[in-house]
Amino acid sequence: MWRVLVVEDDPQMREFFAGSVARCVELQLAASVGTVTDAKAWLDDHANTVDVLLTDLGLPDGSGLEVIRHATRLNPACEALVISMFGDEDNVLASIEAGALGYIHKDSTPDDIAQTILDMRAGASPISPMIARRVLSKYQSDRRRNNRALAPVVQAYPAIKNEANAGGDTMPQRDLLSPREQEVLALIARGFSYTEIARLADLSVHTVQTHIKNLYGKLSVHSKSEAVFEATRMGLLSRHD
Repeated sequence: MWRVLVVEDDPQMREFFAGSVARCVELQLAASVGTVTDAKAWLDDHANTVDVLLTDLGLPDGSGLEVIRHATRLNPACEALVISMFGDEDNVLASIEAGALGYIHKDSTPDDIAQTILDMRAGASPISPMIARRVLSKYQSDRRRNNRALAPVVQAYPAIKNEANAGGDTMPQRDLLSPREQEVLALIARGFSYTEIARLADLSVHTVQTHIKNLYGKLSVHSKSEAVFEATRMGLLSRHD
């Protein structure tokens, strides 16, 4: 079970995030606070017990970037997910440099934030499409000026990299996945949940999540739907899978 710290100053949003985490059997709500000061104080006492930090950037007494840096300095294994109204590339870049693995714009916050956290823990790098497009546009503009500063960001977020590489090779790559990964992929394509896949494949949920993490990495995607789309495009899935 992964412990989640929620840092959000808006009471309703904080309650929404905390409730989603609390209802998920694979997650545990460690705490929910509304300021940088409270978050740092809590982390100083509990840093080694936090697996995921979900934070806003615009907090009353500072930036969520301070919380990300503090959390990852105390516990490098902590994974940070930013959910913010800021959608510009400067804040995205600053968040990645601070240690964030995901960046969601509040206008496109998913109904089930717990599933986004689980996907991130399984190897995803969730990013809102609108933000991915902005960063990609910035990357393409900078590349034309021979500025590679954004290249690491494109590589970090598959949603951006896939757009940057659109039109590439679509030939089947049958040896890309192991037999077990192929089996898990086929079950994902049929719409089964982690728990159902574990039961059908006679695996633990943790092992299923590990296979999915490997799948995401090999396919350069960050969600189940993208995995199915990309695998089909690459010839790794047939219509009957």
